[in-house]
Amino acid sequence: MAGGRRKKQHFGRIHAFTCGKASFKGEHSLIGGPGFSRVVYCNDTDCFEASVLSYNSNYVRTTKYTLATFFPKSLFEQFRRVANLYFLICAILSFTPLSPYSALSNVLPLVVVMGATMGKEVLEDWRRKKQDIEVNNRKVKVCRGDGVFDIAKWKDLKVGDIVKVEKDEFFPADLILLSSSYDEAICYVETMNLDGETNLKLKQALDATSNLHEDSSFQNFKGIIKCEDPNANLYSFVGGLQLEEQQYPLAPQQLLLRDSKLRNTDFIYGVVIFTGHDTKVMQNSTAPRSKRSKIEKRMDKIVYFLFFILVLMSFIGSIFFGISTREDLENGRMTRWYLRPDDTTIYYDPKRAPVAAILHFLTALMLYSYLIPISLYVSIEIVKVLQSSFINQDGKMYYEESDTPARARTSNLNEELGQVDTILSDKTGTLTSNSMEFIKCSIAGTTYGRGITEVERALSWRKGSPLVQEVTGEEGQVEDPTEARPSIKGFNFIDERITNGNWINEPRADVIQKFLRLLAICHTAIPEVDEETGRISYEAESPDEAAFVIAARELGFEFYERTQTSISLRELDPNFGKKVERSYKLLNVLEFSSSRKRMSVIVRSEKGKLLLLSKGADSVMFERLAKNGREFEAQTKEHTNEYADAGLRTLVLAYRELDEEEYHEFNVEFTEAKNSLSADREELIEEVAEKIEKDFILLGATAVEDKLQNGVPECIDKLAQAGIKIWVLTGDKMETAINIGFACSFLRQGMKQIIISSETPETKALEKAGDKSAIAAAFKANVLRQINEGKESLTTSSENSEALALIIDGKSLTCALEDDVKDVFLELALGCASVICCRSSPKQKALVTRLVKVRTGKTTLAIGDGANDVGMLQEADIGIGISGVEGMQAVMSSDIAIAQFRYLERLLLVHGHWCYKRISSMICYFFYKNIAFGFTLFYFEVYASFSGQVAYNDWYLSLYNVFFTSLPVIALGVFDQDVTAKLCLKFPLLYQEGVQNVLFSWFRILGWALNGVLSATLIFFFCIRSMEHQAFRKGGEVVGLEILGTTMYTCVVWVVNCQMALSINYFTYIQHLFIWGGIIFWYIFLLGYGAMDPNISTTAYKVFIEACAPAPFYWLLTLFVLVASLIPYFIYASIQLRFFPLYHQMIQWIRNDGQSNDPEFCDMVRQRSLRPTTVGFTARFEASSKRFGEKLEGVHS
Repeated sequence: MAGGRRKKQHFGRIHAFTCGKASFKGEHSLIGGPGFSRVVYCNDTDCFEASVLSYNSNYVRTTKYTLATFFPKSLFEQFRRVANLYFLICAILSFTPLSPYSALSNVLPLVVVMGATMGKEVLEDWRRKKQDIEVNNRKVKVCRGDGVFDIAKWKDLKVGDIVKVEKDEFFPADLILLSSSYDEAICYVETMNLDGETNLKLKQALDATSNLHEDSSFQNFKGIIKCEDPNANLYSFVGGLQLEEQQYPLAPQQLLLRDSKLRNTDFIYGVVIFTGHDTKVMQNSTAPRSKRSKIEKRMDKIVYFLFFILVLMSFIGSIFFGISTREDLENGRMTRWYLRPDDTTIYYDPKRAPVAAILHFLTALMLYSYLIPISLYVSIEIVKVLQSSFINQDGKMYYEESDTPARARTSNLNEELGQVDTILSDKTGTLTSNSMEFIKCSIAGTTYGRGITEVERALSWRKGSPLVQEVTGEEGQVEDPTEARPSIKGFNFIDERITNGNWINEPRADVIQKFLRLLAICHTAIPEVDEETGRISYEAESPDEAAFVIAARELGFEFYERTQTSISLRELDPNFGKKVERSYKLLNVLEFSSSRKRMSVIVRSEKGKLLLLSKGADSVMFERLAKNGREFEAQTKEHTNEYADAGLRTLVLAYRELDEEEYHEFNVEFTEAKNSLSADREELIEEVAEKIEKDFILLGATAVEDKLQNGVPECIDKLAQAGIKIWVLTGDKMETAINIGFACSFLRQGMKQIIISSETPETKALEKAGDKSAIAAAFKANVLRQINEGKESLTTSSENSEALALIIDGKSLTCALEDDVKDVFLELALGCASVICCRSSPKQKALVTRLVKVRTGKTTLAIGDGANDVGMLQEADIGIGISGVEGMQAVMSSDIAIAQFRYLERLLLVHGHWCYKRISSMICYFFYKNIAFGFTLFYFEVYASFSGQVAYNDWYLSLYNVFFTSLPVIALGVFDQDVTAKLCLKFPLLYQEGVQNVLFSWFRILGWALNGVLSATLIFFFCIRSMEHQAFRKGGEVVGLEILGTTMYTCVVWVVNCQMALSINYFTYIQHLFIWGGIIFWYIFLLGYGAMDPNISTTAYKVFIEACAPAPFYWLLTLFVLVASLIPYFIYASIQLRFFPLYHQMIQWIRNDGQSNDPEFCDMVRQRSLRPTTVGFTARFEASSKRFGEKLEGVHS
């Protein structure tokens, strides 16, 4: 339909927007003033006036750094971390005589660690850079003078250029629409990249430029646009076009935004007004809120604690050093004469002992720096990136239908996935598929459609009367009538009374005809014909609207063509018994809005009748019926309530005939309201529409099913067994939400429902009173009363171990979220097994999420798929976006994107648990190995009178965290697996280890720290006592500092690596390679480094090859210290495993003893998952079994 030329029509008469007939009033009078100073010289970018205006180029940069800013900005980011700043100070001090080791050995690890982190930043920024290069080098046709259009790159566009954009191309900058392939100069635009909406928007150029249909039309085209300055508002635009001395006002209807796509239109011509970072999409691009996991925050506290220990050790050491130094020279007598205190430097001068103590304090701060793991942050970043890649590559979270894998958009929150306490979920498109199917309808008081919804199946279970009996065959098997016919997306209607044209035999065939005709006409859908098959498909504003048009087509009223002034149908005519083509002149469209809750069209039939066709929510349609139009009202209301109970979305259909005079009067007022440029333009349009949308004749109602996504009930059941609380926040009405709750097993029979509603008799009585302030106060008091009554029920239920469900509507939620009520509301909500918030606005969703997150202090996860869920996703600790049919806005604002709700089960219970276990074990082990190493230095300091003498060679110190012990920790963080994925899902309560933070509690952290201190104590004292006076070589020589240091270091490397081997649950060849490879690499390093020139290797010169390796005592001592250091951990782990096993250890028993297939034993372990407050179908089955057992007991007694 975008092809041929059509007779020129004023499409502005049809849609509610202005078409260039407005005058310069209101905001347009501001043009030229502050904020409205932009001037664009159309098709004349080289003129002098344009050249002096230094507007941004169209080059877009989304990278974090440039070549010039990379080093300063990146270094600033690095040194914002306190640990890195500390190591920088140590590195600077290492160039002074205060340093206990060489400068190079201290600086190099810092450079390596920071280099790795900066390298990661470069890699991530390079990916952004490649994306920028691709976008900036896209091609578009640009007018180069004389009406010739050449191909140019997006980045080369200038303000004022005329561009030609063709079908399915993106707009390269913000443009003013000049003309299109339609004579009416309209075009269809998809704004999914901007606002997440998949529906097409209609734009129209000014009449003054609408005749520019050819390239050559722009040969002499010149104009000046004056408009607002760049801003972030997507939905407003104020400007004016000066063309041949005439002024024309510009509105948002002429504005085409960058990153929108041209659809259903062959081409458009537009003039560039905003480029690059001035475009509205770039003005809206803000960095997302930075989120940090709770483990990372606790890790910072541990680092601060270690800083405190480090400073304390340095302080104590400096005091003792000061006392010893002062006592070195008393009354001219030297105590430690071998140190020559009478002839020394300031660092050891007994006469200036306080100064020496202060200088020693600085030395000690540098010496004990190995307590702080320098490579911790970079190791965790590496591990998290690799963990994220495992999530991205998990084939079991790949949705084949849309070719969508899971995608971790940030790696910061991996371990947080294992600690989620509350999930806050949207309903439509998240729990349900947002794939609407026409399933039932009520026409002339008769209900049609025999399909059974999933909610009805749940209701049948709930009421104990299985609906499947209605559609079962002789063998008791369910017959699926849909198998006999091809599946049609959007249409799941089964009723032989009106399908296949049989409706003409129904008693009220005339009403059915009007009903189906209304479905085929009252919409804004656009037909698209498949050139190969001739099949018509529809581009609609919403899935509901597409379902209606498809239903009309399947029932005999096929909408096949739309022009700007007509809608053409192929109708089944009951008089002729065959399809005939009819065209309806489209006069006006009264568009749907959330406040109007209805949509209407005014058409003229071929017979000249003026018809107003309308469809809308029952709450607004029934009150607009004429007295003579209420024939089927009672039956239709009953049916719509039944449909709502079945979880269906309902709309009421009605019509009326208009007389010419009434329509003429309406059209004048409506046109005037459309052309208004005042701030209350929308209100004016609604007021005019309100006057004519009355006295309707009721035809019936439609019911479409938003089907549950596959696997949703099973997923909810598993998450509930894992102890995760699930709240549903939806914009749907209460009845629909409750019934979806039953289908998902959020709610179950026998579960007491606490309903806080604004639709109470007291509220209705208040509303009739009239005084707004009094109504608000009384309404709030009424909500508070309902909440307090709910709390009383909560107390009773906790005594009886009953589960409660809280259901609250949006109006009541507004009061419940006020400062003086929200704590009471939250207390009630937290005590309930299920919480459903109905009719919630996007802001309310975000506020509820914030309330739960802040007041409970526990991890919250929000999941949604639409633009209305963005606030909720950004407010929660973790935001999960579902890449559904509501666009990509939610995904773009999320931390992790998945294609289906059911993948949340694997994401949390498997990946979440693994990531939490790995990261917490990794951090504990990191601190353990650093404490073990750091305390050997401290003990040697004590042994050496706090002289600042280091036990180890400089390079031993430097490479400890970088090479000899870091890789095994990274392998632990990436590959360790305490429980297989299958068992994680089989025993969902395992997930509570993360929620309760069992594996990263202060008890566990301090336990590992104590283990580190114990290992250091055993290593130091065994080494020092056994080697102090012992002949070490064949010649009888005792050990020197270099041999003692090498032996102690060997013991540390063996102990911390073998401790790692004991801690690992799941060995891979990579872990073997890193653990044993780290130990072997230590010996290779000793050989290589010891063979270097003594000026380089210093105390390590041939120490291994000549002293340690030939001495059996060295090897025996290493073995003895290794066993002695690991025995305490081994004893503790054995006792804990035998008498106080953690849940994952119980599951490991099951696996190791071969009992994972023993149903009785597994059920015994799994029963811990089920509590009275658990939701899900397993809990529902348990509850019904319990009730059945109680009934049997009552019968027998």
